[in-house]
Amino acid sequence: MGFAGTPDFAACALDALHRAGYTIPIVLTRPDRPSGRGMRVAASPVATLAAANGLPVVKPASLRDAATLAALASVRLDVLVVAAYGMILPPQVLAWPAHGCLNIHASLLPRWRGAAPIARAIEAGDRESGITVMQMDAGLDTGAIVRMRSIAIGARETAGSLHDRLAALGAETIVEVIAVLARDGRLEAFPQPAEGVTWAAKIGAADEAIDWAQDPVTIDRKIRAVTPSPGAVARWNGQPVKILEALPVARSAPAAAAGPPGSVLRVDAAGIEVACGAGGEAGSLRLVRVQPAGGRAMAAAAFAAGRRIARGAHFG
Repeated sequence: MGFAGTPDFAACALDALHRAGYTIPIVLTRPDRPSGRGMRVAASPVATLAAANGLPVVKPASLRDAATLAALASVRLDVLVVAAYGMILPPQVLAWPAHGCLNIHASLLPRWRGAAPIARAIEAGDRESGITVMQMDAGLDTGAIVRMRSIAIGARETAGSLHDRLAALGAETIVEVIAVLARDGRLEAFPQPAEGVTWAAKIGAADEAIDWAQDPVTIDRKIRAVTPSPGAVARWNGQPVKILEALPVARSAPAAAAGPPGSVLRVDAAGIEVACGAGGEAGSLRLVRVQPAGGRAMAAAAFAAGRRIARGAHFG
């Protein structure tokens, strides 16, 4: 069995398969790249884990050149497990293992095909998510379903907390699937439903910016969908401020909808209450924890005190 993956989500699955005792003659991962504040070149979490366990690691820049394809074909595989690899597998790689390629996807397919299923599920207010193990084909997350497992999304779930729970569930599920393949020599799969397809677009810069004209529930979901990374950003005096935690304020609150979007309605020990929405959707959001540019995370009340923020001030 081979493995292809790059981030922590994939490393969790690789670790589980290695601990289960499966022989893994090759691990594919993305090339080392700059990361962190210092932008130092670093190996991926999968590469680091593989190296620590003595597993052969290959970091091809492309899967389409003849030399790379020939080198891969020289390694005989029953199956290739793929998890958040970050590269499209060409037909030659899909046909490489005897039993094809199995992908661990962090959604209940066909909902949230694409790059950011965890964030988009939280942003949309979904009540459940899960793991789909599918037989990969030439489409993007369109392959036949081998196994699905679902979990509830918590009321205050962030992308970070859901990621960790799904990574553990994905690792557990792929070990179960590989055990069935080893026992039976085959896997049953069924086509994805034609109905219910949604697309989880990659998180971009536009997803970081808070739009105070949106209603408080929508803004809260957006904040949680990009927490901890890349983070939701508001602006105070032209400087970016990450909003790490916020809570929609009930409409019955005395200060609700008492100012234009982005204006500060109240500052107290609980945080900074900011007007948001417009018309019938007007309401407010309480900022609980924030992080100013170049600074540390802190209570929103402390941020307000240090900058003398008071009612009537305005966030951009």
